[in-house]
Amino acid sequence: MNPKTLEYYLALPYTIELTPESVLNKDGVWFARVPLLKGCMTQGNSRDHALIMLDEAKALWLETALAEDMMIPEPLSVLPI
Repeated sequence: MNPKTLEYYLALPYTIELTPESVLNKDGVWFARVPLLKGCMTQGNSRDHALIMLDEAKALWLETALAEDMMIPEPLSVLPI
């Protein structure tokens, strides 16, 4: 069983990808995902909405992974040079 909590994982600095449906998109659909968490993706009708939806999707992804005792990848630490 994983001793780390949902709060622990939610606090990690996961990289996200945020992509508009098209380059000319101003108020259209935005796609958002966490590449390190396979299948953790969503969309929203604005950039901000996509980010809100991604926070919810990430929390659900992590809750499920913890409940099923799955291995959860963590972002690599970046150390200053």
